[in-house]
Amino acid sequence: MHEIFQSLLRSVRSLLRLDVFGHLIWPGIVSAAIWVAIGVLSWSTIFGAITGALGDMAWVGDQIAASAMVAGIVFFMVKLVVVLAFVPLFYVTSLVLIAVVALPLMLDRVAARDYADLEQRRGGSNFGSIVNTLWAVFLFAVLIVASLPLWLIPGVALVAPVLATGWLNQRVFSYDALMRHADREELARLRQEKRPSLLLLGGVTTLPAYVPVFNVIAPAFAGLSFVHFMLEALRRDRAAHGVTVLDPEPPVQTPDMP
Repeated sequence: MHEIFQSLLRSVRSLLRLDVFGHLIWPGIVSAAIWVAIGVLSWSTIFGAITGALGDMAWVGDQIAASAMVAGIVFFMVKLVVVLAFVPLFYVTSLVLIAVVALPLMLDRVAARDYADLEQRRGGSNFGSIVNTLWAVFLFAVLIVASLPLWLIPGVALVAPVLATGWLNQRVFSYDALMRHADREELARLRQEKRPSLLLLGGVTTLPAYVPVFNVIAPAFAGLSFVHFMLEALRRDRAAHGVTVLDPEPPVQTPDMP
């Protein structure tokens, strides 16, 4: 837990840097604009389709027709599910933009300030990041679609997206965080060894996505948290294996006095 808490604090500090914040905020703004527009334009269609489908179910339709209270509860639950369904869509769109475009650009700046002692062994690549991100998003979509029928069960609509998005966070950002500094063996091993902590960190960094206003920077906050967590883990791993770290500020050599 100490490592997770430390990475969260460091990510907050990184977000306060203007050269980092400016590049990581735009994916959230773009994603929010896209999905708010889609939600407004398609709300009536989506809501009508879901309520119509429920009305066609004999046991649900009869209850809705027989009781105004039941109808109100059902319609409220449908609206809640639709709203919650847009949160993962917004988050995934922002996550893809951050993982593929913004985070690789910011990784060097964060690493130069906080992890200059780490040698870059480039076990991953930008192409590998794109492939990993797209595959993770596909699996995430499968998980969300498979769980949709359960969302009408009270509580499931809150828990299922958080769990799925937490998994998505660790799958995408754990690769991006290490792709330049770790070699291939370190990249694969650390992602496997740290899996429980990565899943926990992924879940924790998903929660801000459900907080209004802050949700715009939530994916960036998640990405930076994984950068700090994984690079610190790499630093400690190399120290444990006796790897000499680089000197971030080599001493200035002065000529010998005659």
